[in-house]
Amino acid sequence: MTLALASAVVLLSGCGGTVSGTATWPGATLQKALLDEADFPAGVQYGRIVDEPGQPDGAEGPGSMLSRPKGCANVLTEVIKETAERGPGSAAKYAAAYDGARIVMTVLSWNLDLAALKEAAERCAKFEAFFDPNSEGIPITTTELPGLEAGALAYQQTMNLNNSPNSVYMAFQNVGRKAVFGIAFPGSNPRITAKASLPQTFLGVFAKQVRKLRAS
Repeated sequence: MTLALASAVVLLSGCGGTVSGTATWPGATLQKALLDEADFPAGVQYGRIVDEPGQPDGAEGPGSMLSRPKGCANVLTEVIKETAERGPGSAAKYAAAYDGARIVMTVLSWNLDLAALKEAAERCAKFEAFFDPNSEGIPITTTELPGLEAGALAYQQTMNLNNSPNSVYMAFQNVGRKAVFGIAFPGSNPRITAKASLPQTFLGVFAKQVRKLRAS
């Protein structure tokens, strides 16, 4: 993944590592609402993600790049951080790796500000990112994706560096007093037998996670 797109996942990456095991309170309620390995096709590499205690979101992540308009390089992450709840049990995560995609899905104990996310995505539908004030601008677009139920938001964010497009895919939805958000990165890994096609595989996993959270 390129540096410009890495900044889009600061909140998701944090300091977490994938682990196996049984959830304990206070995270047990959210953990039970997560999709598990049996919910994925054979061959998918699945793992829960547990953040190190006491570390803020994105402590080891890259800082935001400069952008024009200002603030667009990491805008969706910043919107989430503004209303994020902290502490044990506020979020539960997992990753699912395919040949073709790595998907990270997060279930939250609180609602996302979907109106603010939509406004930010529209404001930053087209912007330029910069490695430093003297570098050439890198064009980035944020495009709304169809395919999810009413009330959900999904976007494809594409950077065009040296005429080579590189995309990430994001989705957000509130479910009762909780929420789901996810991100997917394209990536080939022939050692994984399960295949993914983006954005279809990502949107399918997201919709399945929403259904399980709603039923929990």
